[in-house]
Amino acid sequence: MNAAPADQIRLLDVQGLDVRLQQLAHKRRSLPEHAEIESLTKDHIQLRDLLVAAQTEESDTAREQTKAEQDVDQVRQRAARDQQRLDSGAVSSPKDLENLQREIASLAKRQGDLEDIVLEVMERRESAQERVAELTERVGAVQGKVDDATARRDAAFDEIDGEVASVTKEREVIAASVPADLLKLYDKLRTQQGGIGAAKLYQRTCQGCRQELSITDVNDIRKATPDTVVRCENCGRILVRTGESGL
Repeated sequence: MNAAPADQIRLLDVQGLDVRLQQLAHKRRSLPEHAEIESLTKDHIQLRDLLVAAQTEESDTAREQTKAEQDVDQVRQRAARDQQRLDSGAVSSPKDLENLQREIASLAKRQGDLEDIVLEVMERRESAQERVAELTERVGAVQGKVDDATARRDAAFDEIDGEVASVTKEREVIAASVPADLLKLYDKLRTQQGGIGAAKLYQRTCQGCRQELSITDVNDIRKATPDTVVRCENCGRILVRTGESGL
């Protein structure tokens, strides 16, 4: 394949821009905010799960407290009715009076036991409420950190994407001036060779694979016409000759 020396030099410009695009893609993937957001998101999920558990516990103890208070109220009302019967004198039988007094005493003890249960449930509910408040605050704090890291990542994305658009446009302009067959070969080699399809020959060394050419290869290149597209015998990449090639 033949191509004017100037076209081959422009191919190096295209290669330089392609390398820059690779660097920008790597930078975009490797932003420290990615790991930060991932770590914070895990923390947020764990805290949110703990918060749901705490809210469930608070809800359960609230229902338990309501039930216990209702039980106390029922016993209190029954004791009040019995006391009213006792005070009214409607019960005259000594045996019935004894039974009624025994029931009132039993209800008083039952009421005391139930009120103790209410207090115990209230303490557990208060503890659950404090836990909900604490976890709510922690979830909010972590969410704030996630939002901050996301904003920083998105700002970095905007900056990188802006440069990608600029470099891509410049590449399109320069690539359009390179002969189609030469550009096609370059793109094919670039895909095969890890993103480097053309390299400068510097001091008899291929800058693509960093291998020094043999004397035979150097002599063959010396004999080639300036418009001959030469390839590195070691890596197969297009070798672009310049005044620094050492020929």
